Amino acid sequence: MTQQQTRVLVTGGAGFIGSHIVDALLERGYDVTVYDNLDPQVHGPARQRPDYLNPDVPLIVGDVCDREALKNALYGIDIVYHQAAAVGVGQSMYDILRYTQINTMGAATLLDIIANEKHTVRKMIVASSMSIYGEGQYRCATHGVVYPKLRSVEQFEAHDWEVRCPVCDEPVEREGTSEEKPLFPTSVYAINKRDHEEMFLSVGRAYKIPTVALRYFNVYGPRQALSNPYTGVAAIFSSRLLNGNAPLIYEDGLQSRDFTHISDIVQANMLALEKDEANYEVFNVGTGRAFTIRDMADALAEHLGVEVEPEIANKFREGDIRHCYADISKARRLLGYEPKMRFEDGVPELVNWVRHQKAEDNVAKAANELERRGLTR
Repeated sequence: MTQQQTRVLVTGGAGFIGSHIVDALLERGYDVTVYDNLDPQVHGPARQRPDYLNPDVPLIVGDVCDREALKNALYGIDIVYHQAAAVGVGQSMYDILRYTQINTMGAATLLDIIANEKHTVRKMIVASSMSIYGEGQYRCATHGVVYPKLRSVEQFEAHDWEVRCPVCDEPVEREGTSEEKPLFPTSVYAINKRDHEEMFLSVGRAYKIPTVALRYFNVYGPRQALSNPYTGVAAIFSSRLLNGNAPLIYEDGLQSRDFTHISDIVQANMLALEKDEANYEVFNVGTGRAFTIRDMADALAEHLGVEVEPEIANKFREGDIRHCYADISKARRLLGYEPKMRFEDGVPELVNWVRHQKAEDNVAKAANELERRGLTR
């Protein structure tokens, strides 16, 4: 079957990551359809088709839990990219039912159709998340590789933010987190993403439909929803800075993440589609480099030309972890994946896009909501 004959459905394809995947598929000659609910938190109250979505791509506006609509969208489809999800660690800790309905039950609806209806699907690629790890991977001088879970309340109260060895309670060093690390999701969103990954892989194996789960690390780049206070940290900070406000940083700002440009996320998605070595596997998709949250805030302010110091809250937010960056050796070995966009180059590229955007700053409202519910301390 040629790519021109291959039909691809991208759920969540009008969103940040999904729309970039759509563009890459079109460039390769695939026949693409998008299924998206145009969530107002992402797309605004008017729920309009975004300008960046290729005008030639059919857009089906529908809910992933609407079984009949999704069944119709799957008719004649060969490849499914499941990107649809409600995103946000903090919000997921109180908007529990909605997150679980969209994420877990949305995935269940799609897979139930695959299991019980006639279909032509021959490959599935699902968006997973680094959040399913919980804390990242660490090394203790005495006990080697260790996998700490939650930091203690006493630590938070003392503003002692760093992770300690779960065996001897001594300080540990962060290291790249491999796919072999036991999963310990610390938020409802992360639990939902674990559900995504495990449900897709189990159904794929059972019905002999090659399936791939990609564990995205902290994605940034053009098309992020800048007015959504629960999206990626780069977009949230950009929204604050565009409105002349200080980025709000929990803890001390020295917690670290693997900031991964959208172009490398797309690269991994194309490799997962076109390489048989990907089938039934999970892969980290990151850069293998760790930068602090403060690094991101400072880089954005510098390139935007805004002299605003971030607001360091010195508070813990439920569901957050301290350090996590990717070990990408598996993706390198099996897929030939190699990150191409360095943080130092990706942030200026993001800022060039941000300069031409308007953003409503909803961060204070979101922070107050978390505070009111006792989810920060």
